[in-house]
Formats: sequence, structure tokens, C-alpha cells
Amino acid sequence: MSSLQKNSIEGGGGLSSKLQKGFAALLPTDTLPALASCPEYASQLWEIKQRPANKPLILMGSSPDELFACVSKNALKDAWVMARRYWPGALTMVLPARGPIVTALNPGKTNLGMRIPACQPTIELLAKSGPLATTSANISGEHPLLNAEEVANCFPNLPLLGPVPWPKASGLASTLIMWCQQGSWQVLRSGAVIIENDRV
Repeated sequence: MSSLQKNSIEGGGGLSSKLQKGFAALLPTDTLPALASCPEYASQLWEIKQRPANKPLILMGSSPDELFACVSKNALKDAWVMARRYWPGALTMVLPARGPIVTALNPGKTNLGMRIPACQPTIELLAKSGPLATTSANISGEHPLLNAEEVANCFPNLPLLGPVPWPKASGLASTLIMWCQQGSWQVLRSGAVIIENDRV
């Protein structure tokens, strides 16, 4: 039996339970497959991926309300404008934020990247599990992996969200923007989404 067949868990409830117990897991998204865990267990993601400790993780959720709970009030109005326009979708917003979740995903910093992926199986899982710490599912510095079979071969001991095959991903990283001040954003990484805003 292949890693793909052995580790696939259909239905968000079963995988949500494993995540709550501290497991990391593999998920589809609309951009690239994700490596994920509950935020309190996020430290393992840097180790599994062999990712430099100074590179932050992204918080994914199923709704803006739950993601924005830790965001500073002065950025919320602009964040909601972008969320209504581009979420679910391939836009990651880096927003001023506070609390233990920031410490867990971006140690020593005062901002946090977050998004809602346009991938229905993963949104359904996130609705059950709550927001998850995520990063792309590949070894740091190596080429991105594009489907369930590739990530299962790379991380054969991790459970993955079924059913498989996963919805087709774009293969492009999300567009990454950082809030600077009211009405002003900085593009940190061009990606799958073209931002239609003169002030970005």
C-alpha cells in the first residue's frame, strides 16, 4: 500500500482530531499543497520542512472573523476590504497582530500572514479544526510539490486530507501583501492574484 493510500483521511472530522492531538498534516489548497498543524504545535513545521527559523508560517482559516481576531484594530478596515474582494483566494495578507498565535507562527515579530484558500475540502476542514499554521508542503529550498501523490512521497509518515486526487492547484504561490498604514499596502511577493488597487 502506498503512503497516499495508507495516510489519506476522508472527511475533515477525522483529520481535525489528529491535528488537535498534535499531528502535522498535508492539505490541498488552490495554490500549492500545504503542510499544516494547530498553532500550538507549529514548531514542528520548521523541523519537518527543514525551514529556516526566521521564516514565518501562515495562518489559514475558514472565515475572516476567526483570522482577524488577533489583528490590530487600526488595520481591520483595510483588511476587511481586501478579504471581501479576494477571499477565498490566493492572497496572503501580512497584518499587524498580537497574542500567542503570533509568537507561535512568527517569533519575535508583531505581524502575521493569513489567508482563506479557495479549496472547498480544506475550508471544510478549517471550519472543524479552527485556524491552522501552514507552509507549502515541500522541503525548504526544493521545488514546490503539486499534488497529493508528490507530497505523500515526500512526507510518507504524515496524514493527508482525503479524498484524493486533490482539486487541481494552480502551482503558483499566493500573492503576499503587507499592510503599511491606512489605505496603503506593500506587495512583498507577486503571485497568483493581481491586486487591483492603486494604493497597493
